[in-house]
Amino acid sequence: MLQSDFFDKETEALIDLNVIYGAGKHITDKCMIIFSKEIHTYLVSHYKCAIIGEIGACNGNISIYCLDYKGEKIAFYLTGIGSAVASSMCYESHHVIGATKYIMFGSCGSLDKETTRGKFIIPTESYRGEGASHYYAPSSDYITIKNCDVLAEVFEKIKAPYVKGRVWTTDSMLRETKGLVAKRKGEGCIAVEMELAGVQAICDFYGLELYDFLEAGDVLGDSGYEFEGLHDANHNVGKALIALEAATYL
Repeated sequence: MLQSDFFDKETEALIDLNVIYGAGKHITDKCMIIFSKEIHTYLVSHYKCAIIGEIGACNGNISIYCLDYKGEKIAFYLTGIGSAVASSMCYESHHVIGATKYIMFGSCGSLDKETTRGKFIIPTESYRGEGASHYYAPSSDYITIKNCDVLAEVFEKIKAPYVKGRVWTTDSMLRETKGLVAKRKGEGCIAVEMELAGVQAICDFYGLELYDFLEAGDVLGDSGYEFEGLHDANHNVGKALIALEAATYL
C-alpha cells in the first residue's frame, strides 16, 4: 500500500474521543510536551503542580499537570516516544484540557556537528520518514513546521542560541543507515528525531499550534556514531526553563 493511500479527509473517523473521555474541557491554552522523565520529575518537584486530566492507555494512564509560571497556567505531560504515540497523545490531551498551543522539546541526533554545536535547533521542515503524518496530511517528502519563525523570534528575545534548519523524522533509529544519512544531509537536514512530522501533521489537521525545538546529543557522521552527549541532551532541565519562558510570549 502506498503512503498516499493513508490520507482520507472525505469520510469521518469511527473513533470519537467524546465516547472515551466525555465532553472536552477547556482548562488552559498552553501545554508542554515532555520526553524526559528527569525533566518531568524536576517540574513536579520544583513547582506547585496540579493534575488537571489524564490520557488513558492500557499500559498506564498519563497524568496531565498544570503549573503557574509568571501568572500563566501552563500544562505539561510525559509523552511516549515515536511519531504515532506522540501525535495521538497530543490530540488526546487537547480534548482533555483544551490546550491549543503546544511547546515540544526533546533531544535529537546531529547530522552536522559544526552547525548544531552549542545551539538549540529550531526545525523549519521535517522529512516524513514515519507513518503517522501520512494519515493527517497529503503525501509529500517534507512537512513545513509552520511556527518556526515565530519561535525563532522568541529565542531572540530570550537570548537563547539557536540554528534553524531541516530535520528528519524517522520511525526507527536502528535503521539510520549511512546511505539514508547521506541522502538527508544532501537535502539539507541537520538533525534526526522521531516525533516532529507526526505531531506537526496532527496539529495542522486539527487546527492546533506547535512550537518545536531540539537539542542535539548524539552525532551521526562520516566517522561513525558518537553518543557521549546523548544523556545530557535528553535530560537537560534548561530546555524546560526555556520552554516555560517561551510559552509566556506565545
